[in-house]
Amino acid sequence: MIIELHLLQSFPVSNLNRDDVGQPKTATFGGATRGRISSQSLKRAARLLFAEHGLAKHETATRTKRLCDAAVAQLAEQGRDAGEARKVVIAGLESLGFGVDQVTGLTEYLLFVGADAVDCLAGYCDKRWDDLLAVAAAKEGTKKPAKIKPDAAARAEAARLLDATRAADIALFGRMIADNKDFNVDAASQVAHALSTHAVAPEFDFYTAVDDLKPDGESGADMLGTVDFNTACYYRYANLDLEQLHGNLGGDADLAGRAATAWLGAFVHAVPGGMQNTTAARTMPDTFLGVVRERGAWNLANAFLAPVAETDLMAASTARLLEHYGKLRGFYGSDGIHTAVAASATGDLPETDGVETAGTLAAFTARLLAPATAGV
Repeated sequence: MIIELHLLQSFPVSNLNRDDVGQPKTATFGGATRGRISSQSLKRAARLLFAEHGLAKHETATRTKRLCDAAVAQLAEQGRDAGEARKVVIAGLESLGFGVDQVTGLTEYLLFVGADAVDCLAGYCDKRWDDLLAVAAAKEGTKKPAKIKPDAAARAEAARLLDATRAADIALFGRMIADNKDFNVDAASQVAHALSTHAVAPEFDFYTAVDDLKPDGESGADMLGTVDFNTACYYRYANLDLEQLHGNLGGDADLAGRAATAWLGAFVHAVPGGMQNTTAARTMPDTFLGVVRERGAWNLANAFLAPVAETDLMAASTARLLEHYGKLRGFYGSDGIHTAVAASATGDLPETDGVETAGTLAAFTARLLAPATAGV
């Protein structure tokens, strides 16, 4: 089973996801410049909400370069010398195939690890303390470092460091480890870059600020600059393969079902945090279309290949979205499609063959999750 989620969401003045020069991200689509929010930005915003939608903290993962610091702190609490512990942990990470900066202790790249990764690393290093300390000492001298040959128990504990079967967000969004492909995880969820349904012209706000302690007789601004922004109605799309999710989580049907529920709730509420303190662009999706199918997936972005130009962008975009879905369903057929349900927070929905409607978000999500999770 595959759940597809299509959302239309309009934002006022905002810069939710900026590029390298601080401007809102854009893309050229259908020959016109569109506002864009990257899939990575949307996934992070959703990940931060999983705990609010049914997942416990220990069922989610951490993305970090700072495993060394956390493991050293734990070993120090257990009575190990902190200075030696740092050397041991760095040697331990390297023995497991991870590049580590010798000065900062940061791993070469961000690692996506489960909640017990620090415990596993600290335990591995504690058990192999003398061997790892010898390797660290050899690296500081001139002799060739000794090779570590972990026993079966130590190897098993090391493997637990990257175990992803209890981390719902790794199961959902996948993981790639270039140095050890055995620990790669194929994502159960695919997330598209959000695109505005209409052409967008980036704008900027010229601002000034005045020193509160400036003498009354002095005039002029003490700071000035510009802030880039846009306003846009975005089409957002994501899908979730329930079979892949179930397999990634080691066959745990309960966790897979709760992960699917959290995924759906989090993506509905996910809003990137870029410049929110200065724009407060805290809007909610207006139009929802959900599909549950056995196979295949339809990103409906081509509904907006020709930019929407009507004054009421949301109403026109909603009509385009449902019309495009109806045309695809009519042409390709509906075999394998179990459910198609639409909802709107603010307006009426055009009638579309094969699409039922829901009056509330709760009814919309329940209609999607019932058939999708029944076989998990």
